Amino acid sequence: MSNTLTAAVAQTATVLLDTPATVERAVGLMADAGKRGAQLLVFPEAFIGGYPKGADFHIYLGARTPEGRAEFKRYFDAAVTVDGPEIAQLAKAAARHKLYTVVGIIERDGGTLYCTAVYLGPEGILGKHRKLMPTALERLVWGFGDGSTLAAVDTPFGKLGAVICWENYMPALRMAMYQQRVALYCAPTADDRDSWASTMQHIALEGRCFVLSACQHLRRRQFPADRMNNRLAEAPDTVLMRGGSMIIDPLGRMLAGPVYNEDALLTAELDLSLIPMAQMDFDAVGHYARPDVFSLTVNTAAQQAVTLATGRAADQG
Repeated sequence: MSNTLTAAVAQTATVLLDTPATVERAVGLMADAGKRGAQLLVFPEAFIGGYPKGADFHIYLGARTPEGRAEFKRYFDAAVTVDGPEIAQLAKAAARHKLYTVVGIIERDGGTLYCTAVYLGPEGILGKHRKLMPTALERLVWGFGDGSTLAAVDTPFGKLGAVICWENYMPALRMAMYQQRVALYCAPTADDRDSWASTMQHIALEGRCFVLSACQHLRRRQFPADRMNNRLAEAPDTVLMRGGSMIIDPLGRMLAGPVYNEDALLTAELDLSLIPMAQMDFDAVGHYARPDVFSLTVNTAAQQAVTLATGRAADQG
């Protein structure tokens, strides 16, 4: 396992409702990261497909509207499948630049959308994680993930995992990631508040891991107001998401960021030998765990609404 790597986080906006243009933007950022020597690049939550900050899809308790359904259809059409051409294009770019990449997508599966993080590497698609618990109004446009996508993936630099936005406030989910010995803990997010930095520092200290958080920098003029209602301010330069992306080491020290109110491609050199040094006095799932007092069981089975039997044995008489 390599002891050092150059990591990057991308802070920019989706081209809302224009997925091909967003994919091209991602491919360009992957090329830029590669030129800077990056071996790992993290994109924000819902980057491919979009996080429509300020949209409400005309949803009311007990009622929906035709206009809201039409807006959702446009959003649905901008979503992607993990085995579709958009992710294949990103995987080719990852291979071309020898780059491990975590990219937030809006994943379409049947009639349901999921907020998902896809893991890519030089060898192709490595896996995905679906957001377990969409927050607030997100619950009405995105489905719930399950434990089958909690697995971190192997890289030459150690385990790579992703926990999306406010999933990071779920203590049990964090412990499930620490148990896998995640070295590179990625946090694609839409949270641009000042408090997010302290959350990320806490996780780096708690997990004794490197934390890479990426958030979009999105302004009102980039939101397609003619095709999707927005409840936030009308001024074109109004900041809908101000970024705040950052990279933090296992002792909670900021290596890059946070950066606000501008597009950015942050990079930092990560010395992975710092992880065991940081674990000398704290290991959340090791000598500090106290399994005689506390325990956690994680259900990693995929949850299916319908199971189709392939046949039934004949009755024995």
